[in-house]
Amino acid sequence: MRIPDLSRDEMDEAQRCVADEAVAGKRGRVPAPLRAWLHSPEMGARAQRLGEFCRYDTILGARYSELAILVVARTWTAHFEWYAHKRDGLAAGLDPAVVAAIAARETPEFGDDAKARAVYDYTSTLLRTHHVPDAVHARAEALLGVRGVVELVGLVGYYTLVAMTLNAFAIGLPDGVQPELDP
Repeated sequence: MRIPDLSRDEMDEAQRCVADEAVAGKRGRVPAPLRAWLHSPEMGARAQRLGEFCRYDTILGARYSELAILVVARTWTAHFEWYAHKRDGLAAGLDPAVVAAIAARETPEFGDDAKARAVYDYTSTLLRTHHVPDAVHARAEALLGVRGVVELVGLVGYYTLVAMTLNAFAIGLPDGVQPELDP
């Protein structure tokens, strides 16, 4: 890691409060990007609260959220994000073939899962072009609702922040874990 990875003893009061809030929350631990964000406790507190909402409380549900997160992780080649969310995505019911296609930078087949196709198309288009065509937006809104699309965009933005944090500060994989993504 490019900046100090603070132990609890090295944290000041504000940093400890942020770490404790994360541990007491739905995650039950200090998530990887928070290890960097603790150097700005106010930012860390706000980001980890947004992250908890994006991860656990959107109306998208775990499967569609994890699908979007994997698209973000692949876009940024964020190894830690991929490592954590591949496992979570598979546990949430993502087809391993969909995960493998995303890893290979190929468009996955979703069969008759129109919501998954809408989440994938919206996320990948937004990340690739920085815009969403009207037809892609209308399809996502019809399937996810306005709230679902708003929360999808928030989730993509939050996990883009996570990916940038992990990559910028070289937050590596756990010992013994090898990167799965090609550059």
